[in-house]
Amino acid sequence: MPMPVPMDLRYEPLERLRVPRPVDRIPFVVAQCRGKSVLDLGAMDETAVDAKRGRGTWLHESIAQVATRVIGVDSSLQIPEPGLVTAANAKIVRGDVGNLDGVLAALDFAPEVVVAGELIEHLPNPLQFLQSVASIERLRGCTLILTTPNATAAHNVAVGLASRESTHHDHLCILSFKTLHTLCRRAGLASWEVIPYRAAFPEMRARHPGAAGLLVAAGERAVNGVEWMFPLLSFGYVVRARI
Repeated sequence: MPMPVPMDLRYEPLERLRVPRPVDRIPFVVAQCRGKSVLDLGAMDETAVDAKRGRGTWLHESIAQVATRVIGVDSSLQIPEPGLVTAANAKIVRGDVGNLDGVLAALDFAPEVVVAGELIEHLPNPLQFLQSVASIERLRGCTLILTTPNATAAHNVAVGLASRESTHHDHLCILSFKTLHTLCRRAGLASWEVIPYRAAFPEMRARHPGAAGLLVAAGERAVNGVEWMFPLLSFGYVVRARI
């Protein structure tokens, strides 16, 4: 699929933004990986991997079901030195996503797609990370797919009215539609697009069976309706770029 020309932003407060309708995060990312060799950065998701395994909510696992080969890179100490085999065609190795050149040099692997799912908000310097990825010769021409939460998401706007904020304790930054465009441009990526993704609460629904689960599902549908009407309030963004 050809990459669109990056949006020409004026960075004026009231400029109208052409924002597409939100997509489902995991199915969208998985579709970009079908039949491809994939480098999956931050693949472990160690805080929730046991809850997500086998439920279709662990991105790494879902990618492995459609890709030809998947190599994950994660700094988690849960990964043994030889690496963690996650499927017949997939493995996660322990490594620093900030030093991908060194990691790739030790692997016999030529990726076609690089995935960074819900990763950059955990990094101390997202721009430096993207610049590093863009500078690696072995990744030149690859498709980069990254996802990250949205600073102006509807749920945070809503809870903000009650003097609250919903943010993970490991998040170091939270980005918006325009700041993601700025990061891609300054990182030197060849082309990119920023696509909203809608809210989904499968783990919350699983933890609350019965009537409580129905209330969670109803809340999810309500949030999704707001996201469809106002995409800038979507739960997060997918960036699809050419390195």
